[in-house]
Amino acid sequence: MHQSVLLNEVIESLGVCPGGIYVDGTVGSGGHAEAILRASSPDGRLIAIDRDVDAVGRSGGRLSVWGERCRIIHSDYGDLKAVVNGMGIAEVNGVLLDLGVSSEQLDTPGRGFSFQSEGPLDMRMDQGQSLTAAQVVNTWPETVLADTFYQYAQETRSRRIARAIVEARSGAPIATTSRLADVVARACGGRTGKIHPATRVFQALRMAVNDEMGILVRGLESGLQVLANGGRMVVISFHSGEDRCVKTCFREHAGRWESLPQGGSAWVGRRPAVKWVHRRVVVASENEREDNPRARSAKLRVVERDDRCGVDPTV
Repeated sequence: MHQSVLLNEVIESLGVCPGGIYVDGTVGSGGHAEAILRASSPDGRLIAIDRDVDAVGRSGGRLSVWGERCRIIHSDYGDLKAVVNGMGIAEVNGVLLDLGVSSEQLDTPGRGFSFQSEGPLDMRMDQGQSLTAAQVVNTWPETVLADTFYQYAQETRSRRIARAIVEARSGAPIATTSRLADVVARACGGRTGKIHPATRVFQALRMAVNDEMGILVRGLESGLQVLANGGRMVVISFHSGEDRCVKTCFREHAGRWESLPQGGSAWVGRRPAVKWVHRRVVVASENEREDNPRARSAKLRVVERDDRCGVDPTV
């Protein structure tokens, strides 16, 4: 059973209250969504989005009891603003993005996200898209594969692994999770520690197949634009690349005051302007990390839209 990470911290950070309109851009199995609906009772509303049609089905069954207070949309959170505006809603009070892959996706062999069990090299979060992990592994040039493994997962053995994949696929296409894991393991000299040598490669492939970083960049900007003044955006990330992207985006919108050569100062930053709710990243408690292994790498960042940021207080 999937456990929603940092559940209490999400509700507190979003500042959920009755009557508000909230967006869960990665609804998954609906754990965070259900908590938002409870906290915003009796009349708060939720727009739940997910690109995975299976997740839409799971959350739909769980959240159906909330009736018209919850709308579930099969879409990409990178298009969050378009989804919200398309429903006739101009602004919302909170946006949540819980990034990465879910337990249900990992535990379904046919989805091909994990090498823990035999399955096809698929890894598509949106099953309607054409690009699969098998196509990446079997058609992308060696240099592009190496760059992908390094950029998305900081795999220091990326060139050696990419070379081994190209050699292996020359004999027969690499079609299954187990065969790819074996090829990577052999290229790395076998398993020597707790972490399987293919772990980072699978992460990088999943991110490339689903354009996760590109969608994250679009989703952050889209979410900030649709926030009402005083509304909050909460993002939970699970690896350094995602967290760095979130931190950079929020920092740019938080802006700063810079001194001018002619005297005085000017605010420099991207609009809409925000302010930090927590200066430090929020992590799971020791108890939650012990109870839910997925929470060990979770990092939560939150900002609040503040249209007074960057406005000269003397004006």
